[in-house]
Amino acid sequence: MQEIGSITKKPLPGGNRKPGWLARKLWSDRYLYLLVLPGMAYFIIFSYFPMYGIQLAFKTYMVRQGIAGSPWVGLANFRYIFGTTDFWNAVRNTLIISFGKILTGFPAPIILALLMNELKNKMFKRVSQTIMYLPHFISWIIIAALIYNLFSVTSGVYGKTMSAMGLEPTRILANVKYIRTIVYLSNIWKGAGWGTIIYLAAITGIDPTLYEASMIDGAGRLRQLWHITLPGLGFAITINLILACGNVMNAGFDQIFNLYDPGTFSKVDITDTYVYRMGLISARYEISTAIGLFKSVINCALVAGANAVARLVGQEGLY
Repeated sequence: MQEIGSITKKPLPGGNRKPGWLARKLWSDRYLYLLVLPGMAYFIIFSYFPMYGIQLAFKTYMVRQGIAGSPWVGLANFRYIFGTTDFWNAVRNTLIISFGKILTGFPAPIILALLMNELKNKMFKRVSQTIMYLPHFISWIIIAALIYNLFSVTSGVYGKTMSAMGLEPTRILANVKYIRTIVYLSNIWKGAGWGTIIYLAAITGIDPTLYEASMIDGAGRLRQLWHITLPGLGFAITINLILACGNVMNAGFDQIFNLYDPGTFSKVDITDTYVYRMGLISARYEISTAIGLFKSVINCALVAGANAVARLVGQEGLY
């Protein structure tokens, strides 16, 4: 502020900026904005534009009239899905499979990262890490084909081995007792290596002087792991756990769609496969939109709840 005699004069908003400063600023940082542009375009096209179709959840879709011209029906679509047994069966399977994946799959990359961090041979460590995260880039179609070739009772390795031994092979892929176990194990095999990268990167950010000080105090590797490494991973673990809770209603359409069959349908039919049947097969687009909106509300509530719990226990949350 400038003082003129006894009068205090406040500067105008914007300070001493000259006309056209914004255009010059944008031009000087044009390459940075170009780097951001693809990411912004992705979210605008695939996340924000589709929100226009949410209104279908409260309408009866008429192809000739389009989304905007279709008649409003209020909450009739939600009353329909909430009164359907198949929908609640899909919701139950979704929750069981999602929480099962969290219980079995979430600790796997943490354990692998801790084990990888203890390896002294750098070449072996790099090769092992590469082998572990390669399955992340394999599609579920290929993985399902590999599982079929392994466990098929007619043409798979398991079936031929059991037949060669004179034993009757069990139909694993079509058995409701084993299908969820296959889902959990295949999920770990595909995703654990990729998650390990995140935790290994977090471990490298831990101050090495903490390990040196603990060694002087006589702490062994297990105590260092428990009192230094794991607390150092606390933020990464918390964020990933919150995001995992926010993805509970998405149990993995690609995986389930390629693994289930009529024999295991009752145990692995999830909300995404139910949406697929209602939307693409039955052309009930308003019903599939209502289910999608229901899923989004539940996921949002779970993110907020997990974030609140994380802050209550002293961890940093998403916000």
